Parts: sequence; structure tokens; C-alpha cells
Amino acid sequence: RLSFCIFLPILKRSSDMTKSPMTKSEQLLRIDDHDFTMRPAFGGPPIPVGVDVQVESLDTISEVDMDFTMTLYLRHYWKDERLSFPSTNNQSMTFDSRLAKKIWVPDMFFVHSKRSFIHDTTTDNVMLRVHPDGNVLYSLRITVTAMCNMDLSRFPLDTQTCSLEIESYAYTDDDLMLYWKKGNESLNTDERISLSQFLIQKFHTTTKLAFYSSTGWYNRLYIHFTLRRHVFFFLLQTYFPATLMVMLSWVSFWIDRRAVPARVPLGITTVLTMSTIITGVNASMPRVSYIKAVDIYLWVSFVFVFLSVIEYAAVNYLSTVQERKERKLRERLPCTCGIGNPDDMTCDPQISGYTTMDVNRTANYGTAGNYGMPENGGRQERMLAQVVLGDPQLTGQVKRPGYVNIWIDTHAIDKYSRVLFPGSYALFNIIYWSIYS
Repeated sequence: RLSFCIFLPILKRSSDMTKSPMTKSEQLLRIDDHDFTMRPAFGGPPIPVGVDVQVESLDTISEVDMDFTMTLYLRHYWKDERLSFPSTNNQSMTFDSRLAKKIWVPDMFFVHSKRSFIHDTTTDNVMLRVHPDGNVLYSLRITVTAMCNMDLSRFPLDTQTCSLEIESYAYTDDDLMLYWKKGNESLNTDERISLSQFLIQKFHTTTKLAFYSSTGWYNRLYIHFTLRRHVFFFLLQTYFPATLMVMLSWVSFWIDRRAVPARVPLGITTVLTMSTIITGVNASMPRVSYIKAVDIYLWVSFVFVFLSVIEYAAVNYLSTVQERKERKLRERLPCTCGIGNPDDMTCDPQISGYTTMDVNRTANYGTAGNYGMPENGGRQERMLAQVVLGDPQLTGQVKRPGYVNIWIDTHAIDKYSRVLFPGSYALFNIIYWSIYS
């Protein structure tokens, strides 16, 4: 049997250059010829790294968590001669995050940051640009949430200053010199940045040295921004309602003291409403150990509302005491008619509890317990008192009981309160707004 073997040529597939272990750009930059785990000019002077920042947005400011969230473009500038390459037109090359992972880049981090991430939609927001002389631009788009120590003693009439701090994690100032590339001009902001509760007054930059006892000195860059709170929202939601509740509590001063069902619910309603306002404000605030400006206003308003309730309690109590004295006098002294000259009648303070009174009007207003209203607005009450009838023909005075009309201003406390409460509250507002405005 004859067998035939046919040898066919095996065609070798061409390799995919995009999946090769080293691209042409990496060959041009001689990535494998250098150890990029070491900083440029290792062992020599510190490498200067310039920084500039473009603030894209200032997202949230939280008083409860004492932090802020910011989205920014962070750009680094340095020179690494290991990445220099020949070029006839001096044109730079731009790369993405894949090459950035294979070379040395500054190890920046945000001091006092709580959360931060590099955006990755649709790809990692990282840009690396290399110039023929070895100058490198490294840019990232980052969102960071950092701590902001706020002083809320003047809240909500406060101004806050927060800082974002940038520092090298591993390299001290002996290895890396971090600086703002163009001073204050290194910080740029979007003109459309706005916040609902704050007005952004200004951004500025500073540079300081930070010392750690175990590792040494580090360069630290600061981004400071000053925020002034919009007070109009709090005027509508807190100050105006509190002021109206205080003014509403004054209405009870014009209600008759005997109208208990009208005055008591009014006082209780204003007290409970003020308590609700205070609780609502504190629910959205951190539990700080000092008094805030809004606390002063609300608690003083609460005291005014509470005192209006106490004022009616005092009026009611004094009226009750007065009526009890009148009732006791009536029980001890029966009705005696036929009183002579009323001009000679004087009250005995030992029994009636009152000093000498004008009793020119004796029995002109009807039976005991009737009330009349004099021209000056006071209340006339007929009270029982033991009087002394003077008889010029007798050697002594004869005491005879009888009913007399006396004038007692039962609205004295209410009248004073109508002036003192509004005047005191107006004075408090003048002092308060002159201090905190």
C-alpha cells in the first residue's frame, strides 16, 4: 500500500500590537530602562512638584457631620528626565491611566478627608502628558469629602472658613518640594458654583510645613474658602414664627382676668408652639456644647411666652386673695343700714386689711357685689369694711359696721405688662441684632 503524506504550510498569525507587552510609546519613553519606583533624581535635591486646582463644584456643606464635599481637577507638574524623548516638532504626548501606573507620580493625598474617589465614567478620569524635555503634567478629576471644623456660636448669622489640605504621603520635604505653581492664581473656580444656604465669598491658597514626630516635615498645600450663610431662610422659618408667638402671648393682657377659658389655652398654645420651634431647629443641628445665636433668640422668646402665662397666674391669684378678704369681711360684719354722714367714715385697717380710704361714696351703687366702671377705666367694687362714724357731740368714737364703696385697680398688673413686655422684647431685639448682624 502506498501512502502519501502531504505537508501543508502552517500560516503564523500576526501578533496584535495593541496587546503586545510594550507599545511603541513605551519603547520611545524607555519605560523598561529605568526603575520608576524611585523618584526622579533620587539621592539628589528634592524634586519640585507644582500643583494647581480647578474647582468644578462645591456640592454640600453639612453642619451635622462637620464636613464638605468638593469636586475638583488636581494637576501636578514636575520634570522627570527619564521620560525625555527625541522630537523634531517638540510635540508632547498624552496618555491615560494605563501608562500612569507604570511610571513615578507624586503620591498626593487629602489630609482630614473622609471619603474621596477618582471619577471613572466612562473611563478613569486621568490624564498624563509628557513633553520631549521630560516635563510631565498629571491631571485627575476627584471628588473628596473632607472635615471642616465649624464654629456655630453665631449660627445662623455665621461665616465659616473651610480648608482642603493636600500633602505627599511618603516623601518629606527632603525628597519632594510641593508648591503652588502660580501662587493664588493656581486656584481657579467655576463662576457657576453656588450653594443653597451659603454665599461663597472667596477662595485663596496658602503653603505650610506639617510635622510628624515619627517621619519628619512635609510640605502641605491649603485651599481655603469662606462661606457666609444666607439668613433669609432662617428668618422665615425660625425668627418670624418665634416673634409672632411672643406677640400672640401679649394678647392675653387685653382679655378680662375672669375669662379663664380664654387666657389659659392661649398661653399654653404659645408655649407649646415655641417648644416645637426649638425642637425643630435643634433636630437639624449637631449636639454642640456651647450656645448658638439662634438658641439665645429662641430661649429668650420662650421665656417671654412663659412669663405671660405666669403673669396671668399672678393676676388670678391676687384677684382670688382679694375676693377671699371681701368674703371674710362680709361674713364677720352683717349688713347695717342707716349710716349717717359718709364723710366721717374711715376704714379700720386692723379688720379690713386696708389703709385709710376715700369713702365719699357710701351706698350709691346698689347692693353688695355690684360693679361700676369709673371714667379712668378702673374697676369699682363694693367691699364690706368696719367704719368709724365720728359724732362731734360724743366724747369718743362709736364703731359701726357698714358697707362702703372703694376704688381698686384690679388691672394694674395687666396694664404694666402691656408696656413692659413689648418694650423689653423690643430692647432685646435691638441688642441681639446689633451684636450678631
